[in-house]
Amino acid sequence: MNASAVPLLEDPALATAWAAAAAVVDPEIPALTLEDLGILRGVEWRDGRIVVSLTPTYSGCPATLAIKLAVEAALLDAGLSTAHVETVLSPAWSTADISDAGRRKLREYGIAPPAAKAAGTLFGEEPVACPRCGSTVTHRIAEFGSTACKALWRCETCREPFDYFKCH
Repeated sequence: MNASAVPLLEDPALATAWAAAAAVVDPEIPALTLEDLGILRGVEWRDGRIVVSLTPTYSGCPATLAIKLAVEAALLDAGLSTAHVETVLSPAWSTADISDAGRRKLREYGIAPPAAKAAGTLFGEEPVACPRCGSTVTHRIAEFGSTACKALWRCETCREPFDYFKCH
């Protein structure tokens, strides 16, 4: 579920669970919540308990366990002691799942958000804009940045290095 499409949850317990999980911040990019990042996939009743579904940004993400534990703690704090958190790998997460608010927050944090997919183009074909000055006169320095999901880029206008959240 795209983070910009928050479900209308009429059940107060499900709405509480969604709000608690949605507010958890990503441990690697604390400017983003799980809702901003689009990895919160659903909240539902199953077999008499609430189940929160999360999809990691990629199957080998080292933050997956930390995120799960943080959501479990948030659910406990919200009074939902029997709630369960599950990891769902299909459909896979994509950078298209990042909300518009999440993309704005990435820029404000100093990370270039992934390029939006334009009709008829592939991810990554668009120029990468510097999150500091907005220039598109940039180039990739290294395939990997501070985490595996980011690449290291540099702006030729302001001469500053920055992370770019890779498209996938």
